[in-house]
Amino acid sequence: MSDITYQAIAMIIYLAAMVVIGLFAYLRTSNLDDYMLGGRGLGPAVAALSAGASDMSGWLLMGLPGAIYATGLVEMWIAVGLTIGAWLNWKFVAPRLRAQSEIIDNSITIPSFLSNRLDDKRNLIRIAAGIITLVFFTFYVSSGMVSGGIFFENSFNMDYRLGVVIVAFCTLMYTLVGGFLAVSWTDLVQGLMMVAALVLVPIVGIYELGGVSELFEAVSAVDPKLLSVLTGGTLIGIISALAWGLGYFGQPHILVRFMALRNPQEAIAGRRIGIGWMLMAVIGAAMTAMVGVAIFRAKGNDLQNPETVFIALGQLLFHPLLAGFMLAAILAAIMSTISSQLLVTSSALVEDLFRSFSKRDISGNEGVILGRVAVLLVACAAAVLAWNPSNTILQLVAFAWAGFGASFGPTIILSMYWRKLTASGAISGMVCGAIAVLIWSKLSGGIFDLYEILPGFLLNLAVAYAVSLATYQRNEKLEEEFDRSVRLAKERF
Repeated sequence: MSDITYQAIAMIIYLAAMVVIGLFAYLRTSNLDDYMLGGRGLGPAVAALSAGASDMSGWLLMGLPGAIYATGLVEMWIAVGLTIGAWLNWKFVAPRLRAQSEIIDNSITIPSFLSNRLDDKRNLIRIAAGIITLVFFTFYVSSGMVSGGIFFENSFNMDYRLGVVIVAFCTLMYTLVGGFLAVSWTDLVQGLMMVAALVLVPIVGIYELGGVSELFEAVSAVDPKLLSVLTGGTLIGIISALAWGLGYFGQPHILVRFMALRNPQEAIAGRRIGIGWMLMAVIGAAMTAMVGVAIFRAKGNDLQNPETVFIALGQLLFHPLLAGFMLAAILAAIMSTISSQLLVTSSALVEDLFRSFSKRDISGNEGVILGRVAVLLVACAAAVLAWNPSNTILQLVAFAWAGFGASFGPTIILSMYWRKLTASGAISGMVCGAIAVLIWSKLSGGIFDLYEILPGFLLNLAVAYAVSLATYQRNEKLEEEFDRSVRLAKERF
């Protein structure tokens, strides 16, 4: 059999396994709460790996290795910022969000949680948050489909657009059918595949090169600056990279994993598992890039597209069947993120926007049907955006990540740790944060080279604080719910 045949067999096995998991989850999905949040029955391992897999996407196996391959270890500052941000998110947000979202009207989406937490009777928070979710997640899902198109184009010499269609179709199959449980369980498998691939590729590559010292000698021969975490970077560049960590506080597809934990205390185990997974993954991505430099650039066989370095190494170093599963790990990274984002966008459409405007209750089965229709619509819109890509994967992800981090991050933190946050303050801060990201991303030069998440995040924080102080009125019900959720977050189960 040819190499392509072996790789296609591995890909078919992987895709079939994802669909089977989706069908199994379908049997345990009976209402909208199950479809959107899995009945709050997620264990810490599933929650941690699901959050990690849905977070990292094709950026982990394509974007990050490609950036380091082209520029050097100075690109690792993004990974440092993300790791710190993820740890802080698990430590300070996860337990309180799990407790508050259940106590405060059993909220199953981030917009509904904020609306209930701040007693927003006009549903303005839900509407604003739903619109922000739709805008930025459409770009985020589009980045995943761009990754999928590039993946199939470089792995199987397939037309880019056909690759986009395959990724969209396969992801839709298990997301539409199984909902949150399908997405979480497939993320668990996909997360394990991703980290295994990122550990195996550099280990085998270093062995082929003769050892770690030979690896660094080869990289240094290409350009010693590639091994420096400072050379080639600027102060604004490093601050911008570290600022990526702020994005974790506002990513709905990650935050809903916290809300789905069985109880707040499982955030402790989740944090340890999740950060352990993340450290192995980002270090593996960096070493993959270095091995790529030593094998390709050092020998004059530079890659046309740096973001394909992981694909090229997998095909070079492994038997075609095993290389096929390595390639499937990339597809896993892409699909895990797309599916999570589609589901959260669906929940924003149904649970937040539709409920806000329809003014009527939605039955369990009707809610699931509407959720599936919403998933389909968003996927189609994202596919249209991805049809003719004009930006790199990292640029698309950066814009969407900043949008969510600046819009929701400060609001989430203040809602859990500051009693005086008001609905008016939250709405004002969210809108200002989103607008700041949109405007700042279009500017360049000097201070405007700073990653847009930082000015957006700080502006949201300042506006929300100032407006809340001006509009705060004591509400006994909100005070009691706040105190009860704090106690629940600290209880031992």
